Amino acid sequence: MSEKLISANKRAFHEYHIEERLEAGIVLVGTEVKSLRAGKSNLTDAFVIVRSGEAWLHNMHISHYEFGNRQNHEPERQRKLLLHKKEIEKLHARIRQDGCTAVPLKLYFKDGKVKIEIGLAKGKKLHDKREDLKKKDLKREHAKEFKIKTR
Repeated sequence: MSEKLISANKRAFHEYHIEERLEAGIVLVGTEVKSLRAGKSNLTDAFVIVRSGEAWLHNMHISHYEFGNRQNHEPERQRKLLLHKKEIEKLHARIRQDGCTAVPLKLYFKDGKVKIEIGLAKGKKLHDKREDLKKKDLKREHAKEFKIKTR
């Protein structure tokens, strides 16, 4: 199983506590896939909505394919996610009852097909974000000290 990362949503890990992850397929047109192979996508403001028994991805930006013609895709159109019915029902229940948010975490090629990893997440408070930044800084300082000591 070869995976090639297209883009990752680092901001999601800063803004949310990720509780559960799902892998989904995504419905794309040809020029979108070609643009993704060039690595031109952005997941930063994207989110998932369940509407009438189907999961939809909103605000994911895929740039125009530079060699496309007048039938090129819209960069921020809504894209349908391919999930099993039980997964969609579970996702919808968690969003509705638990107050979770469904955010895309990463977009990648898996065996030639575009897949997206969705995280069921709860928002972090400001003090949680500060605490995470402190831990990250401390970890960076320890790595720097260790690097200096080993020289």
